[in-house]
Amino acid sequence: MYKSKLQNPETDQLLKAVLSLETMEECYRFFEDICTISELRSIAQRLDVARMLREGMTYTSIAEKTGASTATISRVNRSLQFGSNGYRLVFEKMETQK
Repeated sequence: MYKSKLQNPETDQLLKAVLSLETMEECYRFFEDICTISELRSIAQRLDVARMLREGMTYTSIAEKTGASTATISRVNRSLQFGSNGYRLVFEKMETQK
């Protein structure tokens, strides 16, 4: 079983809550309550940056298309290269759901 640096009872409870959601509407309702609009948009932006990096786009192109800073792009790139493979896992699952 994967052991995350983030793992604790509170985070476990949050992730179980997310996993219990069944529809996009339920997700929107939950995340609107727990995140600010800015926080949620920032998370969404990082996912978009990760997608673009996987497609081989340059930092400059990504910054122009998303408005992300080069620091954010670099952080996402480090996660793609040396992280826990979470982005890869999500993209693979999303591709199989198409």
